[in-house]
Amino acid sequence: MSRRFASLALLIGLAAPTSAYAVEISISCSALGQEYEICKQGVDAWSKKTGNTAKIVSTPNSATERLALYQQLLAAGAGDIDVFQIDVVWSGMLSQHFQDLTAKAQGVIDQHFPTMIETSRVKGKLVAMPWFADAGLLYYRKDLLQKHNRPVPQTWSDLTETARTVQAAERQGGSRDLWGFVWQGRAYEGLTVNALEWVSSHNGGTIVDEKGEITINNPKAAAALKTAAGWVGTITPEGVLNYTEEESRGVFQAGNAVFMRNWPYAWALAQGPESAIKDKVGIAPLPKGGADGRNAGTLGGQLLAVSRYSKNAEAATDLVMYLTSADEQKRRAIAGSFNPTIPTLFKDAEITKANPFMGDLLTVFTNAVARPAAATGDNYNKVSTEFFDTVHQVLSKRAEPEQALSRLDRDLKRIKRSGWQ
Repeated sequence: MSRRFASLALLIGLAAPTSAYAVEISISCSALGQEYEICKQGVDAWSKKTGNTAKIVSTPNSATERLALYQQLLAAGAGDIDVFQIDVVWSGMLSQHFQDLTAKAQGVIDQHFPTMIETSRVKGKLVAMPWFADAGLLYYRKDLLQKHNRPVPQTWSDLTETARTVQAAERQGGSRDLWGFVWQGRAYEGLTVNALEWVSSHNGGTIVDEKGEITINNPKAAAALKTAAGWVGTITPEGVLNYTEEESRGVFQAGNAVFMRNWPYAWALAQGPESAIKDKVGIAPLPKGGADGRNAGTLGGQLLAVSRYSKNAEAATDLVMYLTSADEQKRRAIAGSFNPTIPTLFKDAEITKANPFMGDLLTVFTNAVARPAAATGDNYNKVSTEFFDTVHQVLSKRAEPEQALSRLDRDLKRIKRSGWQ
């Protein structure tokens, strides 16, 4: 290891190999919640099976800090980490530093959700393998819908009407803090996720399509943003403009919202012993933009990639294929409620017994919408920032949708001129 990276290695917990085995590799695993321990169990099982050893590198919980560390190591061609755990939107940004896994994945690649493979493939190369998935969900209060004889909303119009009706009736009955719908409205990546769901559900595209063409400036996208802006201050608190996942979950879990948009992680917490709404929560796909719209939860999740600078790429690739296999994804689903990326597992009896809600998520992941990270490459962060800033202006009534999207189109074309990759 070079002197230049000695301090970095110490920072992330690396040490000189001491194993007697011929091959020792390292893998980065998140330490958020149960992730580290569940990862360690899988890595240890692979080591026992192959006779190789693998060292787990604990990386920062902050996605921003983790990406910065990865970029620093990879840009210098450092081989400190053989296998990288990456977010689904990092594949385009980091693709030039990863091995092409296409040949090794033959025979199993088609087992995964197409959207997960789409976000793992850049310029025809499979630069990562899907590990676990996330997608946006609609959470709702079963008790309140039943009380007011309202079905689970199928369209955003249905949700708006139901939220308004239940909110008004409950407030009149004394629940003055109740809101109809909470979500993530702060100007950050989470707003890109939410707004992409609104736009895609109205058939307004995905900001930039898979060919790299800018598509956001269209009437359906404008209509989606107009609908969302109408929620703020009526069925949604104005404070939502500074909400992330946890702020919206806090309001919903305290019993102060009828509906919530969030990731699957919120389910277990809403059902926890300290939750004010335990056993009162249901989940469903996010609503369609209208009768001709679609259900569109934005795709999230994690991938595993092999570094181009790995000195043991063959063993590293074998570890990736093991950890992303159906058997290992089943174990992770049962042990840690991690959503598989393989559709058939959502019908597995042992998985659905351990996680009763998981069987209902198959449709959500099948219809999940990928952010345009693969198409925009290194410029994805710039594209996302321009998008969520524009949406935030519309939501806060500082701009009309049509004019805002026209300016966004101009700004994205300026970024594109420098090249997406």
